[in-house]
Amino acid sequence: MGKKYLVEYDREGCIGAAACVAVQPDQWTIVDDGKADLKDSAKEGKNWFKEIDESELQAYKDAAESCPVTVIKIFEKDTKKRII
Repeated sequence: MGKKYLVEYDREGCIGAAACVAVQPDQWTIVDDGKADLKDSAKEGKNWFKEIDESELQAYKDAAESCPVTVIKIFEKDTKKRII
């Protein structure tokens, strides 16, 4: 069984640049308020979270790296070590 990761998305900080959508359109979408939504994520506190596995990691890293305001973070689920 591969490692699991948590994608953490600070939607309040999103500026609607849509870089994540351009990089990973199957997982991100721009909605009516001009901000991105992370598909199949759950809100916890002020942020949104989604569990992913190792096969999805690179695509989410690319989306996180494309974000001009760095509101997408990725952590190892078990260790809580920040990946990006």
